[in-house]
Amino acid sequence: MSVVVIGLQHKQAPLSLLEAVAVGDADLHKVLAALSHRRNLQETVVLSTCLRTEVYSVVDRFHDAVAEVYEVLSEHSGISTDELATRATVRFDDDVTSHLFSVTAGLESTVVGESEVVGQVRRAFEYAQEEGVCGPVLSALFRHALQTGKRVRTETGIARGTTSFAHAAVTVARGESGDGLRDKRVVVVGAGEMGLGVLRALCEIAPGAAPQSIAVVNRSLARAQDLVRATGDPAKVRAGRLEGVHSELAVADVVLTAVAAEAHVLTAAQFSGVAGPMLVIDLGVPRNVDPAVGTLPTITLMDMDTLSASVSRALGDRQEEAIAARAIISDEVERFRTASRQRGAAPVVAALRARLESLRVTELERHRAQLADLTEGEWEQVDAATRAALAKMLHEPTMLLKDTAGTPRGERLVEALRILFDL
Repeated sequence: MSVVVIGLQHKQAPLSLLEAVAVGDADLHKVLAALSHRRNLQETVVLSTCLRTEVYSVVDRFHDAVAEVYEVLSEHSGISTDELATRATVRFDDDVTSHLFSVTAGLESTVVGESEVVGQVRRAFEYAQEEGVCGPVLSALFRHALQTGKRVRTETGIARGTTSFAHAAVTVARGESGDGLRDKRVVVVGAGEMGLGVLRALCEIAPGAAPQSIAVVNRSLARAQDLVRATGDPAKVRAGRLEGVHSELAVADVVLTAVAAEAHVLTAAQFSGVAGPMLVIDLGVPRNVDPAVGTLPTITLMDMDTLSASVSRALGDRQEEAIAARAIISDEVERFRTASRQRGAAPVVAALRARLESLRVTELERHRAQLADLTEGEWEQVDAATRAALAKMLHEPTMLLKDTAGTPRGERLVEALRILFDL
């Protein structure tokens, strides 16, 4: 068996493709169930974030398993398997470990060291466990990835400063001078986790550069009101219903959208009568704002495609911290590889020892009647001698299995033992 990941990321795939393939909470059960019913997929975790969708699996037949993943993603997204194969990246075994550890540490994110990705990895892992599709192999991998992400953030400076995409989007809106939101009227559409991050970033701006007003609109007014209370400044921030967003847009200077939705939340018609100029930042994948809004003469629309480049320029690449983080990841990959080899050999070694011990005990009992003249003490010496002889015979094979576990040679040895001893 091998561990593989088939992934589509913003670096290789256009936003339109990422939108189609993205697996939201409403579809996750269905997609995991479809993957679990494929013959060559033994364990599965689906990690789908705003800029990546990845399927981690333990597989029997590599090429057949990859084809099965493409088939499920094609059924979900409506994108052909050929197009998916052209855009996707396929990794296996150690490369999967290194990649997941890097993702969890935030090294594969637009905002290097971002904090949100740890929670996203944890939720993907926990959901797969709840669905019963994540077994011992992926459980060990994801637990170690989360430990690695924590270690990277503890031992390096990669987590200092702006480390969430929500904060980064606000940084872009503020511009190079940092005054881009001063005295502006800002509308935040969405009251989920990303919306909360945006609102917090806005409320953290120093008074001299802060917006004049902030409106949070959401389908659920109660949820929007919760976010307003969470900021601790209800005099500055107000809540509203999404149905009334048109009146908010009519007076807004800046709009940031962060809604988990399958269809556009804001259309060009809702921006009718906007005098502008207006900056609209769409943080949704799938997109919250109809791209046609960007064609309106007074509106500048930024989506995840255009925003990613701006975020990188605004925040820099944090090269020194990234180098230190990659050294930690390399160390943790080696630790995981060693632990995996030992785990892989352990069941076979235990089964072999149990089988041979059973044979030893059976043979001693079979000859006990013929050795009835032995005293109890002498019988214990015979038992101890045969047990010691068996341990010595098993020592070298056991060490060889442990040393080669996880390698092609180790797999051949394990398979041979299973056949020879019917393990």
